[in-house]
Amino acid sequence: MKKKLIALTLSALMVTGLVSCGNKGGETGTDKKNDLKVGMVTDAGTIDDKSFNQGTWEGIKKAETELKVETNYLKPTGTTEADYMKEIGNLYDTGYKFIVTPGFKFETAIFQSQDKYTDAKFVIIDGSPNNGKNGADRVEKVADNAVAIFFAEHEAGFLAGVAASLQLKEGELGFIGGMEIPAVQKFNWGFQQGVKYANDNLGTKMSIKAENVVYQGSFDNVAAGQQLAATMFDNGVKAIFTAAGGVGVGAINEAKARATAGKEAWIVGVDVDQYADGIYKDDKSIILTSAMKKVDSASFEMVKAELDGKFPGGQTLTFDAKNDGIGLPKENPNLSKETVSKVDEIFNQIKEGKVKVASEKGDLIK
Repeated sequence: MKKKLIALTLSALMVTGLVSCGNKGGETGTDKKNDLKVGMVTDAGTIDDKSFNQGTWEGIKKAETELKVETNYLKPTGTTEADYMKEIGNLYDTGYKFIVTPGFKFETAIFQSQDKYTDAKFVIIDGSPNNGKNGADRVEKVADNAVAIFFAEHEAGFLAGVAASLQLKEGELGFIGGMEIPAVQKFNWGFQQGVKYANDNLGTKMSIKAENVVYQGSFDNVAAGQQLAATMFDNGVKAIFTAAGGVGVGAINEAKARATAGKEAWIVGVDVDQYADGIYKDDKSIILTSAMKKVDSASFEMVKAELDGKFPGGQTLTFDAKNDGIGLPKENPNLSKETVSKVDEIFNQIKEGKVKVASEKGDLIK
């Protein structure tokens, strides 16, 4: 019943334009300045991490431009609950009473904050408020002044796996993850399912060896990402899917250096369209495509919902193929028209339930 309620809620929000970017309502799209002050506390990494923090902040900045709200972000000195609570309190004390937090590490901080600051609104992305305990002592609660948002990363990864396989036809692929957490794991599992699907149904001959699937353990070690990518490329990997924040930036840097030297080295980006970050000469980029979670849409639409009086407090929402919450970039310069067309076809099949992607490890390719 809970899953049905969430699905119905998302469908209703789609009708009202909640999960449709750029749909303005009332005076929120005019030049009138709103009183709402929207704050963000960053997770590990920086505001320009080319990934999760950046995507969340871009949605908030879009709200500033289009909805005329005041915005600000704070970067904690660390990544503990106390560090997060401190910055949430700093935002609240300066009038920022709509606070967006990206990442599961905020779960316990939001669990406390939603009760401590009852006149504020909270959005947690990729996490659900809980007391940090396990077993019988664990308490999970999304209060009426909070919303928890998740994404179907496995579906985005699946599409990226199909696209990479169709474009490259045969050879080795790799995966570099940051921390081994559910959101990153689902990207990996979906990617491998997509590669397997392409091999089984579309005539491709791609493979992923166990040694070429690595979780680095952080989201900010650029040097480690570059080293891991160098090792994989040296071992014959054609393209690496990176779901690793700053670690992925290191992999992108390595691929750019190799492409500049005339070698084949591709990266599949994550979270946002990373094509521009992979440019190494003129308009040429080593980003084959990107498995996108429309994080910017999530943060923007929650601000808009608040201004429209439709903030879905107390709910857990999932952005997936059915509500266009995930996907590949509209522009994929390194993919052929044939590849793009076939991937679009498969995306619609996922949307219609004709192709199902598992959110668990399942039967991955060898």
